[in-house]
Amino acid sequence: MATHELNVFVPGLFARDERVDGDRRDGPSAPGNEPQRALAFHCVEAEVAGQGFDRCARAFQRSDNVAVLRHNDLRLCTYAEPFAGGAGLALRLMFEGAASRIRSRARYLFGNHAFIANAVGNIVAALVGAGIMPTPQHPDSETRKALAALWGQWIEGADADGRTDGNGLLAAVAQGLAVDGEAFVQVLDGPEGPRLRLLPPELVDESLTRDLGNGRFIVSGVEFNADGTRAAYWVLPARPTDVFATTAAPIRVSAEEILHVFKPLGPGQVRGVSWLAQVILPAAELDKLADALTMGAQVAAMHAGFLTNVNDTSGEDPFGGDAQPSLEPGTLQKLAGGWDIKFSTPAQVAQVQPILKHGLRQLAAGLGLPSHLLDGDLSDANYSSLRAGLLPFRQRMEQVQYHVLVPQLLNPIWGRVVAHAVTSGAITAPDYEATPRAYRAEWLPPAAMQVDPLKQVEADVAELAAGLTSRRKLVAARGWSLDDLDAELAAEGWKPKTDGGSDGA
Repeated sequence: MATHELNVFVPGLFARDERVDGDRRDGPSAPGNEPQRALAFHCVEAEVAGQGFDRCARAFQRSDNVAVLRHNDLRLCTYAEPFAGGAGLALRLMFEGAASRIRSRARYLFGNHAFIANAVGNIVAALVGAGIMPTPQHPDSETRKALAALWGQWIEGADADGRTDGNGLLAAVAQGLAVDGEAFVQVLDGPEGPRLRLLPPELVDESLTRDLGNGRFIVSGVEFNADGTRAAYWVLPARPTDVFATTAAPIRVSAEEILHVFKPLGPGQVRGVSWLAQVILPAAELDKLADALTMGAQVAAMHAGFLTNVNDTSGEDPFGGDAQPSLEPGTLQKLAGGWDIKFSTPAQVAQVQPILKHGLRQLAAGLGLPSHLLDGDLSDANYSSLRAGLLPFRQRMEQVQYHVLVPQLLNPIWGRVVAHAVTSGAITAPDYEATPRAYRAEWLPPAAMQVDPLKQVEADVAELAAGLTSRRKLVAARGWSLDDLDAELAAEGWKPKTDGGSDGA
């Protein structure tokens, strides 16, 4: 067992840790720091022998001015019980100590666990699909067309590395949210407009936490102003795991150049935590059970026969003195007189199938998605059960779309693209400075695919006839531009019929 000191700085509540860049200064014992505000945090980390994933037992203990965090393994501690500092602070402490290890375990699961990989793929597809389309809100139709065309042209070359387009980057961000818990997007200004580059979360130095004075501070590589707004990110010049990694100090990058996307779980949280954190242990235990069942089946398939001569009294060793003899499948082994063989017959686990199903449902519940999106099993499903299971899942995905992706990523990028187009003269916008909000966009994620598309189309037509939606929203949900669609229909000579049908050319 080893005890490790966790560097912590909480503005306005705790004094800075004693060790900052190797120097002892302004710590809890320094003059001028009130005892009630000075808390030293220590982590007790223990490895449990024989366990691939150690269980995490958490408890906060407080005595005067000392708070002790006890757990079995920082790799898996993701949540903490509320204590004097508040639940948000407890979350932050846990993330600072465990987020990187949780991230590495989550990446391993995503790369090696078939069910987890399938679940993450379905989450990404539900979040972004083929892309989230903007619908310009400018009152002038020509300006709306220009803005839609501008976005369509920009998104094709949005990737600074030239590997995909803007929608591909959006899918990568969604995958980063699910696996890593966060995504960092660097915005690079160029002559053709802003370009985007994804940064691995480990490049933002999680070990950097310090007080900068005058109310400014850095927490896990994120620099804050005195008013709590983000000022900059401290980015390492290379991944810490690179083969030829150097010891170069992190580089300060202005917050205007970095978009940090993550779903906060509590107030005061600075960095994201993997969405797979809750299923790391259950997934490992399910793997152990599957491995044990597979090994049992393999052993049971190793048939062997033994010939015993009851008249032979020589007692010679039939295995030639081998201390740990083994048998191959199909072996017919002679046993000398006086030798016998017995096999252990451990009790078999009863009702294996229900146990495996329960384990898969536990994983699905931890990920917040229907079990068939985890294991692909639709044997017990019908139309009603599928719809009932998908509705709450889609609501969760909409929360992430409109509470995380739109405000943290899509709106800032749209604003940068439009601003560059206006200043460069790519579009004519005489009223941009006076009414910039007129150039905002509404984001409509792609419509979920339906088991029965005909019913969905009938529902869309009924909503449109009742005035509950607009053609623009319905068309944008399908990933199209209404202006482009109308132009194509006009070119084809399509005309709507008064009875709800249509006349072709």
